[in-house]
Amino acid sequence: MRYSKINPELFINNRKQFTSKMKPNSMAIFYSNDEMPKKGDQFFPFQQSPDFFYLTGIAQEKSVLVLFPDCPIPEFRELLFVLKTNEHIAVWEGHKYTQEEARATSGIENVKWLDAQEMVINQMMAHAKHVYLNQYEYPKYKSEVESRERRLNREFTAKFPQHRYHRSAPILNEQRLIKSDIEIGLIKKSCEITNKAFRRVLKYVKPEVMEFQVQAEIEHEFSMNGATGNAYYPIIASGENSCVLHYIENDKKCEDGELLLFDFGAEYAEYAADMSRTIPINGKFNEQQKAVYEAVLRTLKSLTEMMTVGMPLSELDKASKSLTEKELIGLGLFSEEQVKNQDPKKPLYQQYFMHGVNHHMGLDVHDVGDRLQPLKAGMVLTCEPGIYIKEEKIGIRLENDILITENGPVNLMAEIPIEVVDIERLMSE
Repeated sequence: MRYSKINPELFINNRKQFTSKMKPNSMAIFYSNDEMPKKGDQFFPFQQSPDFFYLTGIAQEKSVLVLFPDCPIPEFRELLFVLKTNEHIAVWEGHKYTQEEARATSGIENVKWLDAQEMVINQMMAHAKHVYLNQYEYPKYKSEVESRERRLNREFTAKFPQHRYHRSAPILNEQRLIKSDIEIGLIKKSCEITNKAFRRVLKYVKPEVMEFQVQAEIEHEFSMNGATGNAYYPIIASGENSCVLHYIENDKKCEDGELLLFDFGAEYAEYAADMSRTIPINGKFNEQQKAVYEAVLRTLKSLTEMMTVGMPLSELDKASKSLTEKELIGLGLFSEEQVKNQDPKKPLYQQYFMHGVNHHMGLDVHDVGDRLQPLKAGMVLTCEPGIYIKEEKIGIRLENDILITENGPVNLMAEIPIEVVDIERLMSE
């Protein structure tokens, strides 16, 4: 693996928290993700299920976790099944976990080969009254491709139809909201690598470079620092592309006098960073670009100060709209009088600001979490206001990752340049 060994106490404690919320005489089963075919005999790089990684630290396909804290057979109370390697797999695919390595990674003492799974689970089910099955329940998630989890859950319930089944997701989603010290350390590492990549491109960007060449510089820095890759597909958007919220083609030329909007983050040990910055391609903001930039930066700073324990996300949404509206009036894009007479169903600010400003962060860049819950210590969220003036080819978004603590918000990206003077100075070096 590219990243340093994670303290298995993280996964041990995560399992303890989960099992403490299970009903008596319950068993829970979790499956790793599928390998996804690309073409021919190739697969896309394997991406583990966040929940499975959260409970085990195992980043390998065809793995199964079973938790049964009340099982009368002690060695079956916590079981991990992993693929048994052989000479053919070793030659063609490379190293797979040994049982000893899986133990050391997960902190699970009882590790068995996958081919023992059916017999062992049959024994366990004879003693279980309740079964917890997991399924990804992020509200915006949709896919036409059936996950391994959903497929095997269906087979499991068909085989054992008379047990009582429960959802694991509500327990895990609540649990994953609050990050442990180890998790916060991993997110900080992702942010540190993201900082290095941004500083690298500040020295690289100039008129005539291609967006994909800038992306290559970012990904080079990620690899050199042990990141497992992009936490999400990066947005490298120059000129009018900066006004397209999810632009990912990254195939246009960076033109003199225009802006370049970045939205990227490193993934380290499965944990994501998520950063947005906007820079002048020629190294110097013009007056209008600077005015809009400073407006977004003021909004970012004001919203960040509000990210305190007990603050509802709905209040942050309201504040982002009112703060942005005030800045847009200051920029002369519309007047207070026009705001008074606007259609309340089509407020004027929506022409220039059309997205939310916060989402939870963690193993997913858009991490699980209940948006109805007020902020709690240990949560990590983004803060990302923006202003987009398409007719002027000005799209500016600024985004930091914020840790919520009892003593106020902590900007995990405080070391990443954001002030106009710093960006222009670094680009001139």
